[in-house]
Amino acid sequence: MEPAGSLKLQSPFSLPVDSDNKATEFRPLQISSPHMRAFHLAWLSLFCCFFSTFSIPPLLPVIRDDLKLTETDIGNAGIASFVGSIFSRLVMGPACELMGPRIASAALSLATAPIIMSASLVTSPTSFILIRFGVGFSLANFVANQFWMTSMFSPSVVGLANGVSAGWANMGAGVAQLVMPQIYYLLISLLGLPLSTAWRVSFLIPGFFQAVTAIMVLAYGQDLPSGSYKDFRKAIGKPKDNFSEMLYNGLTNYRGWILALTYGYCFGSELTTDNIIARYFYDRFGVNLQVAGMIAASVGLANLFSRPMGGALSDKMGRRFGMRGRLWGLWSVQTVAGLLCVLLGRVNSLWGSIAILCMFSVFVQAASGLTFGVVPFVSERSLGVIAGMTGSGGTIGAVVTQMLLFSGSRFSLQTSISLMGLMMIVCTLPVTFIFFPQWGGMFFSPSCNANSSAPEDYHLLESGSDKKVSK
Repeated sequence: MEPAGSLKLQSPFSLPVDSDNKATEFRPLQISSPHMRAFHLAWLSLFCCFFSTFSIPPLLPVIRDDLKLTETDIGNAGIASFVGSIFSRLVMGPACELMGPRIASAALSLATAPIIMSASLVTSPTSFILIRFGVGFSLANFVANQFWMTSMFSPSVVGLANGVSAGWANMGAGVAQLVMPQIYYLLISLLGLPLSTAWRVSFLIPGFFQAVTAIMVLAYGQDLPSGSYKDFRKAIGKPKDNFSEMLYNGLTNYRGWILALTYGYCFGSELTTDNIIARYFYDRFGVNLQVAGMIAASVGLANLFSRPMGGALSDKMGRRFGMRGRLWGLWSVQTVAGLLCVLLGRVNSLWGSIAILCMFSVFVQAASGLTFGVVPFVSERSLGVIAGMTGSGGTIGAVVTQMLLFSGSRFSLQTSISLMGLMMIVCTLPVTFIFFPQWGGMFFSPSCNANSSAPEDYHLLESGSDKKVSK
């Protein structure tokens, strides 16, 4: 029984929280403010950005014929769609640090929504490539998405939160593959639009929804459990971080570069697959546009569970084996994904290719979740920069892969897919070099006590269950 006069403090949050007011539980079926509302706004906004960016590939066979695009034009457009997001992802990290993820995310979505709508005005290969370049900028919202989740959820569940938020958002690519051909055919059958008009009008829809979700983020979102970034800085008297110092701290952390390379050949390979897989099945196996879109949609739709599964696996391995478990999980899953990609290009039957594609999708997306199960622990003071570096690595990997393997006619599509798998296997090996002085790496134990000071700030890791490292 409580002593008379004692007061029981009531938490203002519906979820249990840690000392930083970050949620220690993740309940994706709730919409309670601020943690779960931020989660739903973050994934829905990024979902629309993925939908916009990948609304073009499923209609490429039609656009190709209408604009008389060559294979080189198509390859350059695919590269352009990723190049646009490289710089924007690098900038988005520090932007989140300086103004908060809510404003940074909404501003980018509102700026790029008119670009996808402008696809209806395309009349030449050059303008088509420019549109794909501009729309690609919207993918930088991924960095804001991951930054926002790390600001809202405790280290014990941050891998799962990051995985589900990004995974559900990435489904936008799969939904676009599935829905855009249906919209195109509906405009023809119901409204009687000519073929060249129907595909143009189709692009008004993704731009509209992207703008709507951006407004929702501004109206209902919250940067931190305690409020906005601006109010938080005023309350604690914290000055704005120096941009150059923050950028330097992140760029000189070698772990960020390794994770960027690794992400370049899990998420980057997924992006490349989204760009070419509908055309691959359309041209190689002779399926029609709608069937090709449905097959391609399976890649993006697997994100419903595969990327969250990777984040959950990272958290589970972290609780049991510490950072060593997170790193071994990442290396193992991504290597299997690479092997499946090699096999995908070697299979000659339609149903066999579909089966391998589905398995590849699960593993490559789980590897993305595992990567961002490590990212929050690299450096707290430059978290946005590390997230931006890693996110940019994903698009750089896609650009390099597209340029080397899927531009022009040097290789057949099936050979290029197998070579992409080999690149994934090789580029996953550097994960073995990641080492944390306080928590060790894949092969080496910690070099100092977990509670001692370290040359870098690993505050996020110290408050989580990864503090325990297997010897």
